[in-house]
Amino acid sequence: MSASEPSRYARDEDIRKILGYKTIAVVGLSPDPFRPSHTVAAYMQRKGYRIVPVNPYCEIVLNEKVYPSLDRIPFPVDVVDVFRRSEDVAEVVEQAIAKKAKAVWLQEGVVDEFAAERARRAGLTVVMDRCILKEHAYLAQHPETPPADAAS
Repeated sequence: MSASEPSRYARDEDIRKILGYKTIAVVGLSPDPFRPSHTVAAYMQRKGYRIVPVNPYCEIVLNEKVYPSLDRIPFPVDVVDVFRRSEDVAEVVEQAIAKKAKAVWLQEGVVDEFAAERARRAGLTVVMDRCILKEHAYLAQHPETPPADAAS
């Protein structure tokens, strides 16, 4: 599936809404520059987003203090971007709800429909099985593109 293509896991208006937020807690952010989480977070950081690394196994990533879990972050976050296995998503969603995040973004290959529905019922915007970097890059190149799911 390409960026901006309709999906049952992501609506264009939700993608655009989330990309309008500025503070992204990246759960599972790796210090390894060759890992997708690092590449994506570094890109978003270069584009002006505040990246808040969440990983219990390191202290500094992308020149930012790393927090061991969402509940240890001492300030609000807008988006919780999840680079964890699908079976770990429910716990992360519960932490995002408790943190009063505005949105949860589950990266490509990360799907948990029950956790996503739980997040939506709690008022969070959800995008699932999509790459935030790809979506941001696509919209930067096609800002006037109508929503892919507008005809649905």
